[in-house]
Amino acid sequence: MRVRLTVAYDGSGFHGFAANEGVRTVGGELADVIRRVLRLDEPVALTCAGRTDKGVHAIGQVVSFDVAEGTDVVELARRINRIVGPQVAVRDPLVVPDSFDARFSAVARTYRYVVWNHPVPDPFRAGRAWYVAAPLEIAVLRLACDPFIGEHDFSAFCRAATRADGTAAPLTRRVISAEWDRGEPGELVFTVTASSFCHQMVRSVVGTMVEVGLGRLRAGELVGIIAS
Repeated sequence: MRVRLTVAYDGSGFHGFAANEGVRTVGGELADVIRRVLRLDEPVALTCAGRTDKGVHAIGQVVSFDVAEGTDVVELARRINRIVGPQVAVRDPLVVPDSFDARFSAVARTYRYVVWNHPVPDPFRAGRAWYVAAPLEIAVLRLACDPFIGEHDFSAFCRAATRADGTAAPLTRRVISAEWDRGEPGELVFTVTASSFCHQMVRSVVGTMVEVGLGRLRAGELVGIIAS
């Protein structure tokens, strides 16, 4: 039967989510823990909604995998948390139809990027925010959001991707919403929702927007960068 879990994690000590032999990843560790809890011969085939990069944290990552019929999924989640917590935590264990796939059933993904915009760095935000000392104008950052909304080829903001068969993977994505808001005093928060994201797309977009906020680029130039 197919199981769905919602996963939260502190990505600081992981090389991203996707299993990668030789390095510690969230997905690799989670799959191995499920194997140990269920006493399987090999790790389960874990599908995730989004393959987050090294150092990226998550509140609502979704994963799906198959287990033997009759498995107590609530007890499974409890035992997983006893081993991987508190750096990784799972919640909302559900048995779902076999047609459910954490990746292909997702209708959108949302990322939040925090900038600590203050003359003095904050050591306690070092792993949670990008430190930018020069003042940023939030009104200008908000203007920089508009060119990204809609469907675009994001090649200018992403690493080239290759499919398993060696062909180039498309880098066209549909951005549903993008906005900057103030968080706690000194925090600027960028929230973006899209059909999916390319590798390192969010950090590249934020870096370019900050160039606009610093006056090094004009918001109108973003249209040309995207079109390039």
